[in-house]
Amino acid sequence: MTIEEETLETEYELMLAQLEMRATLPSFSIEDIEGELHHLLIYQGQDWVGRGEIKNAEIQGHVYAYQVFIKRYKEKSEN
Repeated sequence: MTIEEETLETEYELMLAQLEMRATLPSFSIEDIEGELHHLLIYQGQDWVGRGEIKNAEIQGHVYAYQVFIKRYKEKSEN
């Protein structure tokens, strides 16, 4: 496993755990989470100066975590 793959996996797991913890708070709003993902995707696309592979892997891990969390949350809410 490369350092980029390790970074992506670690950041994914950490962000997913953070999002799951936030979902237990009274102030939680899925709309806030969706807004954060929107801004994260904009940030991800602004790599015109070259962040480097490790930073890009970190951001991608966060994006994946947000996407998975939102999907799971909505599926759980439907049931």
